[in-house]
Amino acid sequence: MPKKRSAGGLSPTQQAAKFLGVSVLAGAVLAGIALPAVGALGLAAKGSVESFDELPANLKTPPLSQRTTILDANGGQIATVYSRDRTVVDLKHISPHMQKAIVAIEDSRFYQHGAVDLKGVLRALNRNAQSGGVAEGASTLTQQYVKNVFVEEAGDDPTKVAQATQQTIGRKIRELKYAIQVEEELGKKKILENYLNITFFGQQAYGVEAAARRYFSKSAKELNLQESALLAGIVQSPSRYDPVNDEAEATKRRNVVLQRMAEVGDISQEQADAAKRKPLGLKVRQPKNGCITATKGASFYCAYVRQVFLSDPVFGKTREARAKIWNQGGLTIRTTLDPQAQESVQDSIKNHVYKSDKVAAAATLVEPGTGKILAMGQSKPYGYGKNETEYNYSVDADMGGSNFGFPTGSTFKPFVAAAAIEAGKPANQVYPAPYEMPYPKTVQTCSGRPWVNDGDYKLTNENESEVGPYDLREAMAKSVNTYFVQMIGDIGMCPVVKMTDRLGAVQGNGDKIPEVPSSMTLGSTGLSPLTMASAYAAFANRGMYCTPVAIESITQKVGERPKSLKVPKSTCSRAMSEKTADTINTLLRGVVDSGTGRQAGLTDRESAGKTGTTDERKNAWFVGYTPNLSGAVWVGSAKQNVKMTSISIGGVWHDLVFGGAVPGPIWKDAMTGALAGRPVESFNLVDIPDGPGKKDRDRDKGDRDGDGDNGNGDDGFIGGLIGGGNGGNGDDGAFPEPSFSIPEGFLQGPGNGGNGNGGRG
Repeated sequence: MPKKRSAGGLSPTQQAAKFLGVSVLAGAVLAGIALPAVGALGLAAKGSVESFDELPANLKTPPLSQRTTILDANGGQIATVYSRDRTVVDLKHISPHMQKAIVAIEDSRFYQHGAVDLKGVLRALNRNAQSGGVAEGASTLTQQYVKNVFVEEAGDDPTKVAQATQQTIGRKIRELKYAIQVEEELGKKKILENYLNITFFGQQAYGVEAAARRYFSKSAKELNLQESALLAGIVQSPSRYDPVNDEAEATKRRNVVLQRMAEVGDISQEQADAAKRKPLGLKVRQPKNGCITATKGASFYCAYVRQVFLSDPVFGKTREARAKIWNQGGLTIRTTLDPQAQESVQDSIKNHVYKSDKVAAAATLVEPGTGKILAMGQSKPYGYGKNETEYNYSVDADMGGSNFGFPTGSTFKPFVAAAAIEAGKPANQVYPAPYEMPYPKTVQTCSGRPWVNDGDYKLTNENESEVGPYDLREAMAKSVNTYFVQMIGDIGMCPVVKMTDRLGAVQGNGDKIPEVPSSMTLGSTGLSPLTMASAYAAFANRGMYCTPVAIESITQKVGERPKSLKVPKSTCSRAMSEKTADTINTLLRGVVDSGTGRQAGLTDRESAGKTGTTDERKNAWFVGYTPNLSGAVWVGSAKQNVKMTSISIGGVWHDLVFGGAVPGPIWKDAMTGALAGRPVESFNLVDIPDGPGKKDRDRDKGDRDGDGDNGNGDDGFIGGLIGGGNGGNGDDGAFPEPSFSIPEGFLQGPGNGGNGNGGRG
């Protein structure tokens, strides 16, 4: 009858068997024998031993995940992001106290034994047999390092982590064999360096450099004796010996390390006793991880950079491959963000729109000729709390933005004008442009199959005083709806389609703009501020469109040397002739000089731009530029459920909101600050003669137009049929209501928001 044993203990027979097994295992490993995959030990397939003719490269230079640093164009830090907060450092940059402390407590015979400490194995076996459990481990520092490499490679995948830590004889043999080869090829100093860089020290700190900065706000090189002892003690159980949450337990553990250092002769007993009496001296620095911690309100810009990295094939063939590089980290990403421009954008938005307002604002600045995104900001901060959002209103949906962008209103009209001029229409083209008119019976499309006005749809101008004939310059300044609908009826929609294609103008969901009159003239389709700023930059660049870019350069730390990675480059192509662009610049300069955008005009340099307001005043825009900077500002509700009438925005009451009165001043202040100290450049303006019969037209109009300006001139996105303007100077006037219901399907293409009815964020 077998002898009884204590609960959890081993019988003498089992103890003898374990001793024999470990002895055989140790002997086999030390002899360098590759045990068979299946045999007397009964190894499972997953725990089997493979051939170890060559040491894997990852054990020589482990692919340690590190923090990634995102910089602005001047080299200033915007944010750090990481899956593992780690900064790899050379051994010479780690305090000698730290080196001695970790060796003393984890493997005091590290410099005396090889990869496997046979004395340690036998000692641990004896103690564990006596205790009936696991009272002492026998893994050397080298073995721990090998295990940590496999755990690091597993990342956050629970299945892979389980495989890397599974308690099988096969895994243990593999680690022991690798440990022998690591010792032979790396040497003790390199092993110690790698170990201190890979080990987890609790509080999200991986590696001794991150740990030193987390707990003491200093570098690993600056650690003193007692600080080193504390960190060395944490390694065995980061949660149990966490000094932030249990100072008493951490102090006891630190003192154990100090005593061990004295016992092995690293320090004297007097030094140990003196260090034991000192407080922990914590100076904890909270981890700052992710775009939410970005400076200068650049969180959304930071998030955009991340999306660019994960989506652009230049960084890897698949999204999974790109994500692996991103999570690996160790990147230094220099962006195109200009700190002066970014600060100016955020200050302007903050001064004009409160984060607690019912509506939000977003602004983006782009450099003409390079496509560089210099600034990107919005009124709702990045976050997950009240009055915060994770959605970037400046970009398309696939880059973290709104589902469909936001209807652009009359800011779309310059695209129509550019298409018409490119198609041969004169810059002084005159159309009757009555106050009210039906849409054309048919409008030609690119497919050859015309759009048909089979519902007798009509449109109006902003107010009844807007009665033509008008030439293009006056129609653009006053944003006359019927003029541009007559223009598209004349040239067809295909020239506009081709123009917007060349300008990179797509819906916020990435789809092409629908080929219907409301989208192709009056901006009923949702686009993003980045798209609009980039398209208008082509006007400033005399017809050359450049794709937007946010990343200047990336270096990746691989081992001890940085490696440059390829980054996406802006590609520039001609969207229109120089003459056409110069003509549009002349027309849009008139908008800010004497038209609907007067409140946005810059005082110290030439500027041009266009206002826009949409259906029921749910969106208001100003998009404008100088020769060296383009910017787009949107104000509205992301969910498209707020009508900006009788509303307070930024502490200012508005009976009616329009593009010139809220987005315009935001644009003006943002551009003024961004351009401060920059060269003053001029447009290549052209002479646009008055349209034929202007004197007769002026005589016929008489005093109908008052001072010649209709106030805001911003129109509802179907041309005044819904949510018309305020007339006058923007302070009074009628608010036209639709005189009929709009048949389903007239406005084709998705609206902004889920299923075309609501926005994201």
